[in-house]
Amino acid sequence: MSPVFPMLTVLTMFYYICLRRRARTATRGEMMNSHRTIESNSRTSPLNAEVVQYAKEVVDFSSHYGSENSMSYTMWNLAGVPNVFPSSGDFTQTAVFRTYGTWWDQCPSASLPFKRTPPNFQSQDYVELAFEQQVYPTAVHVLETYHPGAVIRILACSANPYSASTPAEVRWEILWSERPTKVNASQARQFKPCIKQINFPTNLIRLEVNSSLLDYYTELDAVVLHGMKDKPVLSLKTLLIDMNDLEDDDYEEKDDCGMDSLNKKFSSATLREGPNNGYFDKLPYELIQLILNHLTLPDLCRLAQTCKLLNQHCCDPLQYIHLNLQPYWAKLNDTSLEFLQARCTLVQWLNLSWTGNRGFISVSGFSSHFLNETCLEVISEMCPNLQDLNLSSCDKLPPHAFNHVAKLCSLKRLVLYRTKVEQTALLSILNFCSELQHLSLGSCVMIEDYDVIASMIGAKCKKLQTLDLWRCKNITENGIAELASGCQLLEELDLGWCPTLQSSTGCFARLARQLPNLQKLFLTANRSVCDTDIEELAGNCTRLQQLDILGTRMVSPASLRKLLESCKDLSLLDVSFCSQIDNRAVLELNASFPKVFIKKSFTQ
Repeated sequence: MSPVFPMLTVLTMFYYICLRRRARTATRGEMMNSHRTIESNSRTSPLNAEVVQYAKEVVDFSSHYGSENSMSYTMWNLAGVPNVFPSSGDFTQTAVFRTYGTWWDQCPSASLPFKRTPPNFQSQDYVELAFEQQVYPTAVHVLETYHPGAVIRILACSANPYSASTPAEVRWEILWSERPTKVNASQARQFKPCIKQINFPTNLIRLEVNSSLLDYYTELDAVVLHGMKDKPVLSLKTLLIDMNDLEDDDYEEKDDCGMDSLNKKFSSATLREGPNNGYFDKLPYELIQLILNHLTLPDLCRLAQTCKLLNQHCCDPLQYIHLNLQPYWAKLNDTSLEFLQARCTLVQWLNLSWTGNRGFISVSGFSSHFLNETCLEVISEMCPNLQDLNLSSCDKLPPHAFNHVAKLCSLKRLVLYRTKVEQTALLSILNFCSELQHLSLGSCVMIEDYDVIASMIGAKCKKLQTLDLWRCKNITENGIAELASGCQLLEELDLGWCPTLQSSTGCFARLARQLPNLQKLFLTANRSVCDTDIEELAGNCTRLQQLDILGTRMVSPASLRKLLESCKDLSLLDVSFCSQIDNRAVLELNASFPKVFIKKSFTQ
């Protein structure tokens, strides 16, 4: 036999080893380039034409600026063809989230950050869009018409929202992600990130946003999904590169959005008993607990497998007083909750935002779409010391489910934004939860008489510091009077888009005189706010930091100057669409008070 063939075999093996080593030691930039190579080298048959489609409907979202009974500034505007693009500016026909910038983190209602939140999880809001046809995505284009740059993550789901059958497995894959970056231009753009290929077809796309670096609200007009009906066939050369490069990326994605390591990690059945743990055994119990407090939840689960000593520490309920499960929404399931249940006996802060999506968590396990009545009943029984409960945008909860919240008498913070809580249940909650310090009732459309609610708040919630009544449809000066006289510790009050309040009744002046501790006051879109109200604020609320009087026609630059001179801590003043405040007046005020962010927008 000729010696040539063994030599060729050895060279082939050596070449293969070099390829693997090069792939494993490649820099991040090289790996990204190889992914682009995969995408550019995809080969499809002529019959497999690219499908281009706009979103058919919006199936879920976390917040929006608009009203529940309107289309202005709501997420529902993302469905269908563009309404505005390529025009730039502030348009009511676009989708707008509730917050922007860092102002929301600096106001009294801002909650302390949860411990153990992974640093790479920075999403603040999301919207999920369903498309007509399932495709293998080749591109996702986001049409941004005002202050772009908020989108930081795009995901695809394997579940078909239009399918009558429930899938056995639901997968979410990250198509693209990036840390928040500052975009200096506010003009419209078509955002076209380079997405990765996935091995399943999808017609459900999720955008996650972070608006903390924006100077104003981001506005989205439409989303375009490009894709192939059949899975693209890759060349052999591409597959060799793909096989090596994706190993590390897959691991990174599991860390980024996964809870796989959580399931069954707390079980000590397979723990080996080592001879000793050296000097670590001699550390005080409290010191070890303090050290472990810095670990993320998946890391805590992994550490629990190393030895019995650390397993004991990792399973201690003291490690779960603050439990934030939001970063792991895509992987959290019944098994995860089963192994967490015994550790949550001392929980005080619990964040289940965005979890339970697409049936990951069953009714028997904890909840359905997000939460249901069974879930709230379990929380009220198992977590009697709960102090912070955020049910924001849990619009699938039936109205009677909120009766269970009244059992949580230790609550200090309660967020019911965009829920279907009714008046009877809310009155019961206010009657029994007298320790409340922070309450959000924004966009609660099922409440019949907000004056009755305001009266109960004034009578029972004497410790209240912040109150969100955003878009309360029928509160009047009578409710404001009861509120101001009973809750004199209020530091923050949001009365934005409350059309039944009129300055002529003296309600705003009364607020200024009776609530001297106010730091944030939003009177958004109330056209009756006048110079008298601003001068009352200047004379009585010198601690004011944020004021929104967007849309008023009766405030002059002279009264604003008095306010700015009196309120030395003022950092945000929104005078958008205020007809008496022109661009020249804003420039003059900016020159005199450079530390204040004075926001001015004009109609198109």
